[in-house]
Amino acid sequence: MKNKLIVPTSKERVMRDEDFIVSKTDLKGRITYGNRIFIEYSGYTEAELLGAQHNIIRHPDMPRSVFKLLWDNIAQKKEVFAYVKNMSKDGSFYWVLANVTASLDAAGNIVGYYSVRRKPRASGLAAVIPLYQAMLAAEQAAGAKDAIAAGTQVLVNLLNEKGLSYDELVLAI
Repeated sequence: MKNKLIVPTSKERVMRDEDFIVSKTDLKGRITYGNRIFIEYSGYTEAELLGAQHNIIRHPDMPRSVFKLLWDNIAQKKEVFAYVKNMSKDGSFYWVLANVTASLDAAGNIVGYYSVRRKPRASGLAAVIPLYQAMLAAEQAAGAKDAIAAGTQVLVNLLNEKGLSYDELVLAI
């Protein structure tokens, strides 16, 4: 369960070039595996992570609409790349470029989710930070009921303006 008492700080933890954060979850988003790098950056112990919802590391600066896009795509067995700002147990944050896929059984049924995250490119962060700020502002202005639609519209407007799909945008920045 996410600890609501954690206060975000301005302390950034920057991933090392050689780091890969790996985690697996079940169908309900509960963590079933986290590698040592995930444990290190999250600030939680393995015991605290296993069985916890993956959103235990969700930073409040992340627009909800980004996660809606992610879940909609992986539910359709599509691979997703996304820039994500995560929050450590001590309130510090770290950015990742996440690759998320559905884990399938032999019959092709989704049995969980698998994510590999690496250090994001500075150019990607320079593009995504103001985008996420605009999406989050739109979500907050719209209120809870319409938040996801409002944040998504900001993203759609940018994609239309640039003539790119979401995947093309993420991989281009």
